[in-house]
Amino acid sequence: MRSTSNDNSKQPGDGGRDPQPRVSAFSEPGFRRYFFTSCQSNMGTWISRFLLGWSAWELTQSALWVGITSALMLLPTFVLSPLFGVISDRVSPRSGLLCTIGSQGLLGALAAVSILLGWFSIEWLLLLALGIGAISAAHHPMRLALLPRLVSRETLPGAIGITAVVFNVSRILGPAAAGWLLAHTSLSLAFAIAACLFAGACLPLLAIRGIEAPEHRSQGAMLAQLAAGMRYARAHDTIRLALLLTLVNGLLGRTVLELLPALSGKLLDGSATSLAVLTGSAGAGSVIGGLLLARQHGGEEALQRLIKACLLGSSLVLLPAAWLSSLATTAIVVGALSLLTTMTGTCSQALAQLAVDEGFRGRVLSLWTVFAMGGPAVGSLVMGAAADLWGIAPAIITAALMALVATAALSRNAS
Repeated sequence: MRSTSNDNSKQPGDGGRDPQPRVSAFSEPGFRRYFFTSCQSNMGTWISRFLLGWSAWELTQSALWVGITSALMLLPTFVLSPLFGVISDRVSPRSGLLCTIGSQGLLGALAAVSILLGWFSIEWLLLLALGIGAISAAHHPMRLALLPRLVSRETLPGAIGITAVVFNVSRILGPAAAGWLLAHTSLSLAFAIAACLFAGACLPLLAIRGIEAPEHRSQGAMLAQLAAGMRYARAHDTIRLALLLTLVNGLLGRTVLELLPALSGKLLDGSATSLAVLTGSAGAGSVIGGLLLARQHGGEEALQRLIKACLLGSSLVLLPAAWLSSLATTAIVVGALSLLTTMTGTCSQALAQLAVDEGFRGRVLSLWTVFAMGGPAVGSLVMGAAADLWGIAPAIITAALMALVATAALSRNAS
C-alpha cells in the first residue's frame, strides 16, 4: 500500500510504450516530502561521521583509534541490518524512519552536551560511534522499504537515482561543512547543528500519510523470519541475480574507489593534491551517474541490460590501468568508473525493489545492503594485499578480467 496521494494510474503502457508522457518522481507528493528529509538527514549523517573521525584523531593522535571509530560506525550494518530487515517487514517504514532519524539527532545533541560539560573522551566517542553504527543498521532497511511506498512503479528507478544524487552530494558537502564549522565555531556547536538537521528531517516525514505496516507482515521468531527471507531471495531468480550483480560491482569498481589513496601513491606521485583530484573526480562521477538515472523508466529486463552494460564498461575502463601515468587520465578513469558503479548499484537496487513481494521487502533490501557494503570491504582487503604482492596495476587488471568472466556467466545463466 502506498500513500493515498499517489496516482495509481501511472503504469507502463502495453508494448513497451507509455500511454502518457514520462513523469518524474517529483510528481509524487510523498516523494517530494521525503526528498527534503533525505537531504537534511544525509547532511547530518556525513557531518556527524566527519566530526567523530576528526575527534578520534584530536583525542588520541592515533590512526588506530581513527580506524576503530570508523569500524564501529560500519560493522553493525553487516551484523544487524538483516535483523532490522525483519523488523521493517513488521512495522510502518515511515514510523521506523522517524525513530532512526530522531535517534541520530539525539546522539548529536548528546555529543554536544557532553563536550560542553567536559565529559567528552575517547570512551564517549566510541560509544557514540557504536550508537551511530547500530542506528544506521536499522535506518537502511527502513529507508529502502519506504521509498517504493511513495512512488509509482514507473518512477521508482528515477526515485532511486535521485536519492543516489542526494547521498553523493552530501558525501562531498557534509565533510566540507563540518570542516568549516570546526574552523569558525566549535565542536559542540557543530554537533548541535547536525542534531538540528536530523530534527528538521523529521518534519517533512511527519507530513507523509497513509504509510502503514505491510498487510502481509512477517510473523514468528526473528531468526526464522530472517531465514525465510534468505530462502526467498535465493529461490527468486531476479532477486538472486540482482544480489550477485551487486556483489560483482562491489568487488570490482567500488573496491578500486575505496583504494584511491593506494592508487594515487602507486600510479601517481601520492601527493595530497593528486588524491584530492581523484576523490573529487569520483564524487563528480557518482553525482552524474545518479542524475543520468533520475528520470530512468523501464521494467526489470531494461534494468538488467543496463546493469550488465555498466559492469562491462567498468571492466573495460580498468583494463588499461597498467598504462595510467598522468593525473588527468587517471582522474578521467576514476570519474568514469564512479559513474558506472553508481549506475550499477542504483539499478541493482531498483531491480530488487521491483521484483520483491511486499512482505519480504525489508529482508531482501537488507541483504542488498550487506552485499553492497560488504563487497567493497572484502574486496579492499583482497585487492590491497594483491597490490602489495604484484603491484596495483596487475591487481586491478586481474580483478577487471574476473569481473568480465563473472558478468558473462551471470548473463548466460539469466538468459
